[in-house]
Amino acid sequence: MERERLGSRLGFILLSAGCAIGIGNVWKFPYVAGMNGGGSFVLIYLFFLAILGIPVMTMEFAMGRASRKSPVKFYQALEPKGSKWHFHGYLTLIGMFLLMMFYTNVTGWMLQYFVDFAKGAFTGLSPEQVSARFVEMRSDPARSTIYLAIVVVLGFAVCSIGLQKGLERVTKWLMLVLLAIMVVLAVNSVFLEGGSEGLAFYLMPSMERLTENGIGNVIVAAMNQAFFTLSLGLGSMAIFGSYIGRERSLMGEAVHVALLDTFVAITAGIIIFPACFAYNVPVNSGPPLIFVTLPNIFNNLGSGRLWGTLFFVFMFFAALSTVLAVFENIAACVSELTGWSRKKSCWILCPIMFVLSIPCVLGFSLWDGFQPLGAGTNILDLEDFLVSNFALPLGSLIFVLFCATRYGWGWKNFMREANEGKGLKVANWMRPYMTYVLPVIVLVVFLIGIL
Repeated sequence: MERERLGSRLGFILLSAGCAIGIGNVWKFPYVAGMNGGGSFVLIYLFFLAILGIPVMTMEFAMGRASRKSPVKFYQALEPKGSKWHFHGYLTLIGMFLLMMFYTNVTGWMLQYFVDFAKGAFTGLSPEQVSARFVEMRSDPARSTIYLAIVVVLGFAVCSIGLQKGLERVTKWLMLVLLAIMVVLAVNSVFLEGGSEGLAFYLMPSMERLTENGIGNVIVAAMNQAFFTLSLGLGSMAIFGSYIGRERSLMGEAVHVALLDTFVAITAGIIIFPACFAYNVPVNSGPPLIFVTLPNIFNNLGSGRLWGTLFFVFMFFAALSTVLAVFENIAACVSELTGWSRKKSCWILCPIMFVLSIPCVLGFSLWDGFQPLGAGTNILDLEDFLVSNFALPLGSLIFVLFCATRYGWGWKNFMREANEGKGLKVANWMRPYMTYVLPVIVLVVFLIGIL
């Protein structure tokens, strides 16, 4: 059976960026930047994005395009005879399931907030009531389960339609609307009274704030964020590599995806930090920044209900773009393992994914006594820890070793595939860095995450 292809280069870039762009950009990036001194963190993050993220993404694209297979099968097509690299392919599938078991739940929260803002449910609430509403939302298993079901069914329904007519078409519109809403919200924030101080905090590096937060801490936080923002290590990017032609070289495409991903992360901060300074909200509020802090900001804005509705529909689109991309990956893996059609795989996977995601929902209510990582933690924290601290860094380390060493696919094969077509090429002088330095950096990220 001939492999499906994407209809355009724009479709490939937007799909890959859609996979990378998600809760990590629009929720995690601003609060981590706020907790680590703003501008200095952003600068260090961009440096690590270039030296960590782009090389690993290029490798994932190359493995996908060379093999024309999904992550569960691409090692078999590329590995030396008798080697055991392909066992990692099955682990990537487990990692993708684990990621979606909590990601679908958080996507459901975004959808709930969008609906609540549109209905005016936050209008007139005090800061304490807004905070209580977030706790109430997570603690209501029935309502959370309904929104989870909407996300899972919607995701697999789009994937079942087909690659070009379903996933590519929907993601293109999703991403273009997402970018337009972001620009409107950012312009609104920039012109808030007192917003210029927030912009200066966010975009101007400060040695004083850097030393205040601890240079080592900021570097580690930036390294982690640069690494996790691009969804690397699970083969999520490789699947889109397997759907494209050989007209463009792959490092250039990785740069385009990273630029789009970075644009969204930076713009999310431009939306949030001027608003924080305008309304005296602490920039280092941490994870509740979006769910607790922003509704208070919108309540103080003229047309706050409209801006809140727009913001959370944008959050939902950002999260949904990742859900669609990873569901596509899971469905492709299952189709190759079983020989089922795309439609059959999607509709069998839909109830399975729904059932697997239920423990995360119950972790905030009926099962809140289960605190796997210590007091105050829950099932979502455990699932996130396993994905972020094990699956992503270890997966990326295996991809790097497979592409750069003679025990795997090998540097020459990787370079030949990556450089096919027009655009930015992998140069031979990069070989020592990608073979010896990059694996050590990835290993350091893994060890820091565990510690």
